Amino acid sequence: MATEDKNRATAAAILPLVGGAANVSSIAHCMTRLRLGLHDRSLVRDDALKAVPAVMGVVEDDTYQIVLGPGTVARVTPEFEKLVAEGRAAAPAPAPADAAPLTAEELAAQGAAMKAARKAKNATPFKLFLRKIANIFVPLIPALIGCGIIAGLNGLLVNLEWLPSVTPALAAMASGFMALIAVFVGYNTAKEFGGTPILGGAVAAIIVFPGVANIEAFGQKLSPGQGGVLGALAAAVLAVYVEKWCRRWVPEALDVLVTPTLTVLISGLVTIFGLMYVAGEVSTAIGDFADWLLSNGGAGAGLILGGFFLPLVMLGLHQALIPIHTTLIEQQGYTVLLPILAMAGAGQVGAAIATYVRLPRNESIRKTIKSALPAGFLGVGEPLIYGVSLPLGRPFITACVGGAFGGAFVGFFNQLGDAVGSTAIGPSGWALFPLLDGNHGLGATIAIYAGGLVVGYLAGFLATYFFGFSGELLAEFNVSQEEDAATGAATPAPETAAQKAPASV
Repeated sequence: MATEDKNRATAAAILPLVGGAANVSSIAHCMTRLRLGLHDRSLVRDDALKAVPAVMGVVEDDTYQIVLGPGTVARVTPEFEKLVAEGRAAAPAPAPADAAPLTAEELAAQGAAMKAARKAKNATPFKLFLRKIANIFVPLIPALIGCGIIAGLNGLLVNLEWLPSVTPALAAMASGFMALIAVFVGYNTAKEFGGTPILGGAVAAIIVFPGVANIEAFGQKLSPGQGGVLGALAAAVLAVYVEKWCRRWVPEALDVLVTPTLTVLISGLVTIFGLMYVAGEVSTAIGDFADWLLSNGGAGAGLILGGFFLPLVMLGLHQALIPIHTTLIEQQGYTVLLPILAMAGAGQVGAAIATYVRLPRNESIRKTIKSALPAGFLGVGEPLIYGVSLPLGRPFITACVGGAFGGAFVGFFNQLGDAVGSTAIGPSGWALFPLLDGNHGLGATIAIYAGGLVVGYLAGFLATYFFGFSGELLAEFNVSQEEDAATGAATPAPETAAQKAPASV
């Protein structure tokens, strides 16, 4: 089957299982997940959806998230959007065949109840703010990855003194995006906060304009790029509020001329004479703190960062780290935090392998692990987290232990002066190797990172094998499906890990 046909087939398989085109209110995707807004969550057939070959798992948060993996999700999403558009055109508002027609009042009450439930569970102000931050930076990740890999390739060629006529061109390709990243951040920020995107980009562009070097603020000459992505984010948010104020007070006849002018003028002046300096100081403090943390905390800092990253992911709080990673990449060329945090995935892989060994009679869980392990090695951990370790409980904790030991290993070498960093964010596991960079040569950097992965694998495996399963847990889950079928008439079969997964995390 051609790749395009395969992606369309996957989209076609998913659509009826989420209630059809009429049930889909919004469509988006991140690095690994198709994120759907749904009118009626009860129409989703979870078990059938998880059985679709391309689906690695599902997660319910503020949106219904279908884990497809990197690459696949970017190809399936456009096909899904086409099918939804076609479905709406053919049948704008189909009702479920087995459901009684709802009155307008009943439908409104049902929608209000669902909306209130979702808000109570997921829409805390802090989490909503973090989602906005993620929505600003996640679209930039493909460019960060591509430019990061080109930067690594260029560095290798320069060190080997190969292709000297080509390396300047590669350097331009690798650095061009980073030189203008503030503009893209400003554009996305204005879009996310409800303003005109191009005005956000225009204000943020001031930060990287070479002419700011001729301007003094707080008694100091400004430098192009000062404040970086944090300054761009703040400048664009300010621009949105100025623009909204203008829309309220400027007469409609003058709006097209006055509003854009005042937005850029007011926001630009505040950015030049305030935000660039303040954001520059904050950015410098972030870089200094990261260096201090790993230089002094070393193994201890790595232990904490690697051990607590999976719970941060479960709570959605890891999104707060995205601007920090980007700031470090801007300042130092790489982020020293990501390789340590990536050890959480190594602990997860080790825990999954131990689970496979400890449950030799549970064909269902072992099949899930075998299918999800390749993605786990490449840094895509959702299938193992939501399909195996989290529903089982204790293996999730022991996976965190594995991540803690892997993080401690990498942190220890940072304390010795061997910085291990990543030139981009997004990938993890083995997929991070092409993006590695450091201060003591590529060979040493790769060796330290690989050593951390091995430590994470081993620690996660040993912690899970010896402490991840109580006798009760083994008795419940180390049962074959054939035995369940034989005894099912007498006693209910125990739930599989996937069935016991929480509906929302």
